[in-house]
Amino acid sequence: MSNTYSGWRTVDLIVAAVLAVAAGVIFVAWNAAYAPLSLTLAGFTPGFVGILGGPWLIGGLLVALVVRRPGAAILGEVIAASVSAIIGNQWGFTVLILGFAQGLAMELGFRLMRSNKVDFFVVGAAGAFGGIVQGTLEYFYWYPGTGPEFAAVFISTAAVSGVIFGAGLTVLLVRALTKTGILATFGR
Repeated sequence: MSNTYSGWRTVDLIVAAVLAVAAGVIFVAWNAAYAPLSLTLAGFTPGFVGILGGPWLIGGLLVALVVRRPGAAILGEVIAASVSAIIGNQWGFTVLILGFAQGLAMELGFRLMRSNKVDFFVVGAAGAFGGIVQGTLEYFYWYPGTGPEFAAVFISTAAVSGVIFGAGLTVLLVRALTKTGILATFGR
């Protein structure tokens, strides 16, 4: 892991940590909103609750989009998940496993969509990869035995949520931060 972060500047690490902690606080707020929302959505198509997963991808997507270094999505997602676990959530420290796996999937998405310009398509692909991994792991952790229809809907809506709510909200957040001038160090 030290090789992954060896090319990082000190400012990269500090900004990544600050953004990831902020995302962790967002996770905590979303954790509280999730329970009543998931109960409401449970009456729709079985598995549709997967649509609520995207906001938990913001930690990795935000850090990767701002810092743009290899390993940024993993670092951001793991730190954000750690904040969520330490402050407290309904899933305990299993969120660290999810955070690492989601961060790794988002890294893969960014690498597969390698281009000189990071646009919504690239961030959306990373969000979709993160959502697929998130949906798959959550299905096996918390919904075993619910059947193939539930799994298909849950995982596919988690992927859609990764694009819409994960990538979409992250792009909007980075645009807002860019307008303040706070990201000038990163060329944005």
